[in-house]
Amino acid sequence: MDSVVRTVNLSRFFGNTVALDNVNITIRRNEIFGLLGPNGSGKSTLIKILATLLLPSAGDAYVLGYDIKKDYMQIRKYINIVAGDERPGYGILKVKENLWFFSQLYGYGIREGWKIVNELIEEFGMQDFADKKLNRVSSGMFQKYNFVRGILNNPRLLFLDEPTVGLDVEISREIRNYIKSWIRKDPDRTILLTTHYMIEAQELCDRVAIIHKGKIIKIDTVENLLKLVSNEHIFEIKTFYIDDSSISEIKKIQGIKSLYSDNDPASGITKIRIVVEEESPIADVLSVLKEKGIKVVALSKEEPNLEDVFLYLVGSKLR
Repeated sequence: MDSVVRTVNLSRFFGNTVALDNVNITIRRNEIFGLLGPNGSGKSTLIKILATLLLPSAGDAYVLGYDIKKDYMQIRKYINIVAGDERPGYGILKVKENLWFFSQLYGYGIREGWKIVNELIEEFGMQDFADKKLNRVSSGMFQKYNFVRGILNNPRLLFLDEPTVGLDVEISREIRNYIKSWIRKDPDRTILLTTHYMIEAQELCDRVAIIHKGKIIKIDTVENLLKLVSNEHIFEIKTFYIDDSSISEIKKIQGIKSLYSDNDPASGITKIRIVVEEESPIADVLSVLKEKGIKVVALSKEEPNLEDVFLYLVGSKLR
């Protein structure tokens, strides 16, 4: 069976709020399938439905050939979830004791559980903190532990919901390496990854679905998605603080296809990222900034990334 997940017009409402709107996706066996979208776009809601933690309001979904509404007990045998914002486990127990505890919940025998836990601790280089109490480990150590907890039952489908949220660059890289190492070892393993980090999606995912306000906007390989903006010019301008009215004025300049800005209150710097067909509108942008007495700190031409694709397709920033 090459199709691990299939949804048909899947929708979910919370009162008058539409969390998912007629979502149709198919996830293939042994791929890392990414859901890329900002907070509140419906990523976590979709995972909860596919993981049988939440029923849809309309539509159908199938995981490993099973109907999520009827066969949820069967599905739960073959899946697991790692969420970056959750802290499963008991703080007073050691890391390895927590892992053994979860091995018992997953149905392993006492000795078998310890054998698997010790093997995974060695495989993922956790020896330095395996004997520490869970409430004494750093956030990076915790997320390594959490990932290993998620693969203890050797799931056929692993849900990774923002697995590196809040982690520093080095720890995030380690977690991504864990993910790549794990899926390579078994062709029957599949991952559904949600993220709003474009670097994570570009590095890990075989295909990416861009989701916005509960709707799937586009599904394709990272390479093909980047081709959508390959003929465009991407510029990044850093200036001292710009107010919203000035940004609105810049957006009206002819030739600008999309634009987003971020203000950093700490430094007082505004970063403007602009997608244009031709380079000439950038001169008009600089003229507007000069007229308003706004000093340009830096100007650079950038390679397109998935954040630019999201901006191009949706018209707003990813984060």
